[in-house]
Amino acid sequence: MTKGILIYAEVTRDNYIHTVFFELANKAQELAAKLGETEVNALLISKKGLAEDYREAFINSGISKIYVCEDERFETYYTESFAKAAVDVINEIKPEILLIGATNQGRDIAPRISTALHTGLTADCTGLDINEKGQLAATRPTFGGQLMATILCKNMPQMATVRPKVFKPAENDNIKPADIIYKTVNFDGIEKKVQLLEFHKKLMTEINELDSAEIIVAGGRGMKNTEGFKLLKEFADKIGAAVGASRVAVEMGLATHEMQVGQTGKTVTPKLYIACGISGAIQHTIGMDKSEKIIAINKDAKAPIFEIADYGLVGDVFEILPQLIKQF
Repeated sequence: MTKGILIYAEVTRDNYIHTVFFELANKAQELAAKLGETEVNALLISKKGLAEDYREAFINSGISKIYVCEDERFETYYTESFAKAAVDVINEIKPEILLIGATNQGRDIAPRISTALHTGLTADCTGLDINEKGQLAATRPTFGGQLMATILCKNMPQMATVRPKVFKPAENDNIKPADIIYKTVNFDGIEKKVQLLEFHKKLMTEINELDSAEIIVAGGRGMKNTEGFKLLKEFADKIGAAVGASRVAVEMGLATHEMQVGQTGKTVTPKLYIACGISGAIQHTIGMDKSEKIIAINKDAKAPIFEIADYGLVGDVFEILPQLIKQF
């Protein structure tokens, strides 16, 4: 018998629970209500002590049970050992739905788990729902972002990885007493194929800014050249914004991939998103259409970006931005 929703609680390198867990926990409460108040549980694989450290965070997220695999060998992420621990727990508790954040770690471990469990996996989702038959309906972009496909999983557990920032964490605590259930991991037969020798953190201010920025100014093909992006950066600095880019702008060499917003880049949800010289193809808008307010600047009055913008300025971005900079 399958029951409950299980969420993989990823531990970051700094020993924090990744924020995507709290986004998934909030969405899972909505799914659980449609399934008839199904339990929402968490799976934590970590070094010793973190379960107690973060018990309150789990309790405030409406988690009923926290299944914990603790061992000092879990201090560093390795595919083989983490996947083995996850599969052992999942085989024992048999959840109906398994949700994992589409982070670097999530994208690595999820296919290992689904293969071991002989079940399907809908990857990189931007939407989750429960259909009329009580099945998980996972939605993701397909055909290069031209279509949105809603996919059902035939076997149990129904698995999906979900992009960070697609869902919002709960605004208020959803307090529920949570039981911590410790599970023993059998490390026999686990072959460690990769060993981490050193770790050098890549400090990119653009990455950190985009993840947490309340205002983002993004440029596309219409910014034309590096001078255009310098103008964009000057405007962003004036209003305290982070700088983003469309895929085309990245391919033109005007911005780094870390600055890319969209299907093959980041999903962002700032309070204000200002799109400059961006046409508004779905490959881009899928990564920013949940922003609270969107302002579009484009000289093409028929550009698709205006369909989702709250405010639009039709005109040459190279005439408008200097005026805005002067105003600020």
